[in-house]
Amino acid sequence: MTIAQETENRAESLNPYHIVQSQIEQAAARLGLPRHVIEIMKKPKRVLSVSFPVKLDDGTIRVFEGFRSQHNDAIGPTKGGIRFHPDVNEDEVKALSMWMSFKCGVVGLPYGGGKGGVICDPHQYSESEIERISRGFMEAIADFIGPDKDIPAPDVYTTPQIMGWMMDTYSRLKGSYSPGVITGKPLSIGGSQGRSSATAQGCVYTIAEAMNHLGKKLQGATVAIQGFGNAGRTAADLLAELGCRIVAVSDSKGALYQPEGLDLAEVKRLKDGSAITDYPAQYRLQRAEEILGLDVDILIPAALENVITAQNAHQIKAKIVAEAANGPTTPEADRILFAKGVLVIPDILANAGGVTVSYFEWVQNLMHYYWSEQEVNEKLRAIMIQSYQAVSQLAGEHQTDFRTAAYMISLKRIHEAMRARGWV
Repeated sequence: MTIAQETENRAESLNPYHIVQSQIEQAAARLGLPRHVIEIMKKPKRVLSVSFPVKLDDGTIRVFEGFRSQHNDAIGPTKGGIRFHPDVNEDEVKALSMWMSFKCGVVGLPYGGGKGGVICDPHQYSESEIERISRGFMEAIADFIGPDKDIPAPDVYTTPQIMGWMMDTYSRLKGSYSPGVITGKPLSIGGSQGRSSATAQGCVYTIAEAMNHLGKKLQGATVAIQGFGNAGRTAADLLAELGCRIVAVSDSKGALYQPEGLDLAEVKRLKDGSAITDYPAQYRLQRAEEILGLDVDILIPAALENVITAQNAHQIKAKIVAEAANGPTTPEADRILFAKGVLVIPDILANAGGVTVSYFEWVQNLMHYYWSEQEVNEKLRAIMIQSYQAVSQLAGEHQTDFRTAAYMISLKRIHEAMRARGWV
């Protein structure tokens, strides 16, 4: 095999769309689902590709491209984020919409999965340009979404303010105030208490359950966090409050490792200012990927897809891998980790706190009645613990990994809804 062929095969194995399809096949085989049901599950119901012009600050016009994928709406309207990133592509968006279906299914939300994205690097544009990009994309997809059809939310490099602009654009187009069309909004226009920390909070609830499952204490447990964005830094704070020692973090610019525990306040100050690598030099890792192989109790991949692969899975020493990111572990790596006895809390469970509180926000918008942060967190905790226990029990019964068990729960729920509606 030539180097070019090897590179092509490796790229193919890391295609997120093909990864989620293989995950569906594996779980569906254990459930004995009919072939036609599996084929329905393996493809989104619809995928929209759009292009739209935006006037930049210098007066020039640039045409942006974007996508919106809606996977399966048997249980209810589709739900999922919108990301602004230069690497957005159709296969990624399709895969993420499918993961959202199974994420909603495993925690029992009345949603199918959706996902969207615009190909752009938001760091290259001013705030006014980002606003015009946001409004332009919403205008392009407005006929395909709605509070009872498809409800977007924030994702990579999108913010509550961007959601606010998009909600405003949709409301103007429809001629009525429609806060329920999008979640992750600012509190002043229908956002939910607890939404900004929900992904990390839900992940921490599952980590606490997993540590209890393994008979280990959180007090003094060591943690490495790959990806120090919103979810990663919030998880660091929450785990530190529970007595964990955050010994390593990384971002796109580098990684830090301090065995006695990092000064989180200083790391966050540097993250918001120059770069985390301005931390004392003796604590910098030469390669950011080294963070994955550190001897820690808990490893949290909180960045993008495909960071734990067959090439590095053997190096992982953590007892628990809690996937705060979407799709950070490839199927080949999954098999290696399961054989090593590593407990992987899969993304569709570990990071389901975000969509769960987005669901709470949508419900509050529809009711025009809003909850306190304490009430939101209590409801979130109950759902995450119940879902973790259901996955753990099924994994034990079938002697399989948590990811397969989580997919089995979701596939069963979606199949039952499809059958009840007479689709299959």
